[in-house]
Amino acid sequence: MRDDEFLALALNLAEMGEGDVSPNPLVGAVVVRDGLIVGRGYHRRFGGPHAEVFALDEAAERARGATAYVTLEPCAHFGKTPPCTDRMIQAGIARVVIAAEDPNPLVSGRGVAALRAAGIDVEVGLLRDVAMRQNEIFFKYITTRIPFVHLKLATSLDGRIATRTGDARWISGEPAQVRVHRWRRRYAAILVGIKTVLTDDPELTVRHVVGRNPLPIILDPSARLPLTARLLGGERRPILAAARVDSARQAELESAGCQVWELPTGRGDVDLKLLLERLGEAGVDSVLVEGGGETAAAFLAAGLVDRVSFVIAPILIGGRDAVPAVGGLGAERLTDAHRLTDISTEWVGSDLIYSGRVGRA
Repeated sequence: MRDDEFLALALNLAEMGEGDVSPNPLVGAVVVRDGLIVGRGYHRRFGGPHAEVFALDEAAERARGATAYVTLEPCAHFGKTPPCTDRMIQAGIARVVIAAEDPNPLVSGRGVAALRAAGIDVEVGLLRDVAMRQNEIFFKYITTRIPFVHLKLATSLDGRIATRTGDARWISGEPAQVRVHRWRRRYAAILVGIKTVLTDDPELTVRHVVGRNPLPIILDPSARLPLTARLLGGERRPILAAARVDSARQAELESAGCQVWELPTGRGDVDLKLLLERLGEAGVDSVLVEGGGETAAAFLAAGLVDRVSFVIAPILIGGRDAVPAVGGLGAERLTDAHRLTDISTEWVGSDLIYSGRVGRA
């Protein structure tokens, strides 16, 4: 196998930590000696041992003189665990191939420098683009302290997210729903508008896969959330982001299990930028925005979306009064439109997932 093949295996291993390591990055490691894999590891949970430790433990004495393939620069500082660079040096690793540098100011460049200072041959940058996409949440949050925002929309071929009567269950097929619930498991928070709550009364939980439930956030400018909503009453304390709420109503909502954040813009709506800043301060590294059309439009108009994923089903809804995927006023000219880059497409069952980073034309 070639270097890129061993590193690709490490990237696949990293995915096994999905949903359990946030706000840490996904990391995988493979130790190879004489062309044979002698150790594998991935970061399994926040606060637990890093990928390199598991791989070196499995390799044991076979790590001496071996090559380690790691998806992210090994740490060189004491955090919740000792430095991985020290462990690699002590194990006698001769060569390290790293996909991407760690942008964390506590690590950035120090891991590579520590390894080289110990006489280890270090190569950086192989499959960097793949590694950066895998950890796009971590890369944004660790450098800005603003959550990564992923806008997901399940649409018909003609761009509708619901019929004229509001019926939206289910546009996507079951395989695509499983994929979306994997995203829910991976993201720290899930956000919808109050219209979605009033129409669908969603639980906003992870169901089709095993994993933690994201923190629910409801955009509710006038604090209309019903006290009987299904997303209330559990272990999670949903955040209700309001523009205006009187003290009596706030007390009701808080008694029902809500956190009430009053974030007005002066225009009668919620200050989305301030919302993301407060979430970042609270340690929320990522938000999956699931709807509806007006909520999607508001985040796009504010320039706060990092990635968009359309789950496109092979159905035609039609109707001038059907609900569009993105509402609001929309672009006046094509030059004002949002354009996606770094595009990927994937068939999941009979649905097409079309995803990309958000820019402008």
